[in-house]
Amino acid sequence: MAMVSSRFVFLVSICILVSQAIAQPDFLYSFCLDDKGNYTSNSTYKTNLKQVLSSLSSNTEIDYGFYNFSYGKSPDKVYSLGLCRGDAKPDICRSCLNNATNLLPLLCPNQKEAIGWYDYCMLRYSFRDIFGIMEDSPSFYMWNPFNVSANYDQFSQDLRTLLDSQRGQAAKGGSLRKFAAGNATAPNFQTLYSLVQCTPDLSAQDCSDCLAGAMGYIPKCCDGKRGGRVIRPSCNFRFEVYHFYANASSPSLSPVPSVSPPASNNTPAAKGKESNKSRTVIVVVPIISFVVLIIISFCIYLRVRKPREKPQSESVDEISSVESLQLGFGTIKAATDDFSDANKLGEGGFGVVYKGKLSDGQVIAVKRLSKNSSQGDLEFKNEVLLLAKLQHRYLVRLLGFCLEGIERLLIYEFVPNGSLDNFIFDPIKCVQLDWARRYKIIGGIARGLLYLHEESRLRIIHRDLKASNILLDFEMNPKISDFGMARLFELDQSEGSTSKIVGTYGYMALEYAMHGQFSVKSDVFSFGVLVLEIISGRKNSSFQSGENIEDLLSYAWKNWKQGIVSNLVDPTLKAGLTTEIMRCIHIGLLCVQENVVDRPTMASVVLMLNSYSITLPIPSKPTFFMNSGTESNICLQLEHDSRVTESNPQSSSVKASINEVSITELSPR
Repeated sequence: MAMVSSRFVFLVSICILVSQAIAQPDFLYSFCLDDKGNYTSNSTYKTNLKQVLSSLSSNTEIDYGFYNFSYGKSPDKVYSLGLCRGDAKPDICRSCLNNATNLLPLLCPNQKEAIGWYDYCMLRYSFRDIFGIMEDSPSFYMWNPFNVSANYDQFSQDLRTLLDSQRGQAAKGGSLRKFAAGNATAPNFQTLYSLVQCTPDLSAQDCSDCLAGAMGYIPKCCDGKRGGRVIRPSCNFRFEVYHFYANASSPSLSPVPSVSPPASNNTPAAKGKESNKSRTVIVVVPIISFVVLIIISFCIYLRVRKPREKPQSESVDEISSVESLQLGFGTIKAATDDFSDANKLGEGGFGVVYKGKLSDGQVIAVKRLSKNSSQGDLEFKNEVLLLAKLQHRYLVRLLGFCLEGIERLLIYEFVPNGSLDNFIFDPIKCVQLDWARRYKIIGGIARGLLYLHEESRLRIIHRDLKASNILLDFEMNPKISDFGMARLFELDQSEGSTSKIVGTYGYMALEYAMHGQFSVKSDVFSFGVLVLEIISGRKNSSFQSGENIEDLLSYAWKNWKQGIVSNLVDPTLKAGLTTEIMRCIHIGLLCVQENVVDRPTMASVVLMLNSYSITLPIPSKPTFFMNSGTESNICLQLEHDSRVTESNPQSSSVKASINEVSITELSPR
């Protein structure tokens, strides 16, 4: 009993230290990367970790704020990296790193790889070589709680110009420091302050790319906000409308990690009339810490007294969570008037879609899946739970499901304006989509894909992005739908392959159509085709062009090379032809380049769409799918909407539906 009590006191003491450290005002966030491996308390790895952290925190010779040490021999060698904010004085830098080296091993007591951020420094360590390698995850972002009062578009443009300028300055920095800070005039006589920074072991190009990707998060994290920051392992930036760097005091921000929920989401402190909020935060944080401490201590005590039980399988927890999404078959049957033809919205490759109305008045879209599925109930529920966690303003939202006998139903939000192809390819309806709306649709699709590829807790490759799978809501905002052919990637997986080609010819990248190789760049290719269709109002299928029959990509490339891209623009937009349209054509051609490496990521696309200060590279020749006599042709010569599914590998024309949605094939490769 005495041994148990002493162990309990020791563990409670550790909890107190951790609680106090986390409560420090300049602590931001930490990640313990469990999937990278663990070490034991008496292992060589832990000994090496102590040695390398001690060397880092005790070094007084370095005064430029960047520390990189390694110690030991493989496989127990430890690499550590410390980076202080470029404006931090040496004493503040060393104090911050000392706190970090004490706190991070306590927060991550047995993980071989961890990373933690304070306001003035970052510390990370790993069993693998992390020096000179650009990494963009794990990451998180923070925002100022107050909105830009007026002239939002001008504020955003001024911010982009300032950050782009600083990105170039930081990238040109030497091996000791890659940092830039400064200010610019913003609307309403405000001054906009910002700083950007990379770890100085990066190349100039890697630094620039890292910051460009981070800035692509601005529309998601800080849209319309007076301040915000995005923090990645290899780079970070921050902006405010007050002077926050050079050791100036600043209000706290609300962190949101891109891979796991934040530990807290406190209302940010502010100045002036909002001083009461500041006092509230100061009072609440110790109370929360105390309550958390009591709970942790009690759990530790129970764990010490009682032998550890074998954990239940994760699927049990998932099923208990997913039950809250389940609706009765009778409820859906009544909502759709017994699946009457009058409520039928359309039919896709995986079932029929019906419009329904629940008893509370909510209008829904119900996908009644085909009854020949061999999927089990457990797998169906697990996939529904994963789909439900994909929540984004530019994705069609899953509301629930029904599983009863052989019936499998998916319930989605109803999107009233139908699919994009019903507008852009219709000679009458297309006039409803002026350039402002089309540009908004392009940007929304780009942000939705960026979320699937990089920002969600999963990495999803859609594999069937096309105009009929983009739905439009009341305000003509786009929503990506139909995940029936999507693939789930591991977070560190970059590409996959399959012998079963699925999707729609005309939107498929060459490497996928010919060899079954798919990646995020496959979706980028489809996005590029979609952009050109939105601008031109033409399908990417064979059409008469003068004396030739060619596809849209061939036609776009030919006109681009001849400098007459105005021929590509929908005639209804001619009156509003702007440099913005020309830039989007340029971006579309970059996305459909034949070489996978040459295509941009969606993070870069979002950045290019939102920043005119970025110089776009010259695109190379795209893949031509129709027989137009060019060297890069592959002669598929199929109809535009010839769709191939894994259950039906033969091409077949599929009628697009208003809410063509289906369950995701979430099988990691």
